[in-house]
Parts: sequence; C-alpha cells; structure tokens
Amino acid sequence: MPKTLLVLAAGMGSRYGGLKQIDPVGPGGETLMDYSVYDALRAGFDKVVFVIRRDIEQSFKEKIGGRYQQRVQVEYVYQELNSLPVSFNVPSNRQKPWGTGHAVLVAASAIHEPFAAINADDFYGPNSFRLLGQHLETSSDYSMVGFVLRNTLSDFGSVARGVCQLGPDGFLQNIAELTRIDRDGAAAKYADAVGTVHPMTGDEIVSLNLWGFQPLIFHQLAKEFIAFLNAHRDDEKAEFFISTVIGTLVGKREAKVKVLRTPDSWFGITYRPDRELVVSGIERLIQSGVYPEKLWY
Repeated sequence: MPKTLLVLAAGMGSRYGGLKQIDPVGPGGETLMDYSVYDALRAGFDKVVFVIRRDIEQSFKEKIGGRYQQRVQVEYVYQELNSLPVSFNVPSNRQKPWGTGHAVLVAASAIHEPFAAINADDFYGPNSFRLLGQHLETSSDYSMVGFVLRNTLSDFGSVARGVCQLGPDGFLQNIAELTRIDRDGAAAKYADAVGTVHPMTGDEIVSLNLWGFQPLIFHQLAKEFIAFLNAHRDDEKAEFFISTVIGTLVGKREAKVKVLRTPDSWFGITYRPDRELVVSGIERLIQSGVYPEKLWY
C-alpha cells in the first residue's frame, strides 16, 4: 500500500534562534529530519512531502531535499500566512504562522493516500514509524504514536504537548494542548493561561505530532479551519493546532484515533542547548547499531 510521510518543516524556530530544521546533529551532517525519513523508508513509506516556507525554499532544497531525490519521491508544499480560504484575508497584525493544523491542510493537493504527519524537529525512533506504518496498512482509523510525558521534556525550558485521555480500548477520548509544561523532579507541572501552576505525574500519554491519517482529514481540516478563522480572526497569536482539531473531531464522533503507545524516549531541539543532548543521543544510537554512522553515503 502506498504511504506518504508529511514533514512539517515551516516552523520559525524562534525559541531556538535559527532554522533548527536544517541544523546538523549527526556525524555526516544529518538533521533530525534525515533520521525520520530514514526510519520511514525502512517502515515502507514511499513518498515524502515537505511543508516549508518560501523564504527557506532554496536553502532547504539544497541542504535537505536533495539528499532524497534518488531514493524516494519528494514533493514540496508551502505554508504561508495568505494560504487562506476564499473571503478571508490576513489580519494586518498577524506574523505568527497559523499552526500545525494549517500546515497539514496545505498539503491537500499533494497527498491522496494514507499518510503520516510529523514535526521536522522531533526524533521519534524507528519503532514509532513501524507501529504507524503497520496501522496505516491494516486500518482506516486515524492513529497517533503516544509517548510518556517524562520521556519528552526539555531540561532547558517549557514545552507544548497534547496530553491525551485514552479509553480502555486504546482509542483517544480527549486531547488537551498544554503549552507551558516543565520538568518538576521526576514529575512535571504546567502553567495555564492565567499563570496558575498545576502538578502532573509525568506518566501522562502525550502527542508529539506523530499522526497517521487518511485523506479524509483534509476535508475535515478545511471545515474546522474556517470555524477557527471565524472565531479567532482578530487574535494575532491564536494557532490552529492539529491536536485541537483531532480532539474536536473525536468529541463529535467524526473520527476515531488509535493511540499506539511507545515507551521510547523522544528527543528534539526546542532550545539551543538541547542540541548537544541530541547529538550525544544520536551518537549512542549509532554505537548501539540502530543507525549507520552516515545515513546516506
């Protein structure tokens, strides 16, 4: 069965201080995206679609996309502020991207088969792609790889995570996007919109935007995006999160999402000091034989 990997790589990287999507972390100059693409190819994915911005297009294609051209079908789509439904205009004070839900939506013209959607700056590991690939081949339900919260935190600042509530059958019942989660010893804590701090156990199952979808999601996203714009058109910071959309669809019983739980540790680059931990983590995986020293050579 054809399967596509959709890589969300249009983020600004404001907290990191640069284009973290193309920052090398492997011994051969590999980025985190390289490891995700490598793992996806091993799991049977046969097309890669990158969501990027026009202003990073040349650098991205030269430093990243060119590596895959001889190995897999590669396409590009563009997330821009003016990628809006007819009759909607970009608010004059809007600078922030519209969010991950919008990033997936702009790929509608390029994807007509089951697909996985991932962040460019997260490392998920080969097991995650195997789980997702197997589910896409055997079920029409949506899916999400769920990580244990404490395995996904940064030592250098707060992170955003979709915190999941699961039913006894392993399907998603609810997902809450929390944007200020910090490590708190062996546990965690988060601050809500008014600054009140709430404790967390650290055992919560969270989304890191590793989703499995059918093409129907594009129609659903388009409908929900219009509702989002109508509600938030004057809010310059509001984001159309994919996790929020999925929570809405699940609540309305318009989608079922199987949560594929993994005990693996995530790592990624949210803040610049995270990079050294990522580099050492990749080196350990190379030494243990999970990856070759150089992926593409």
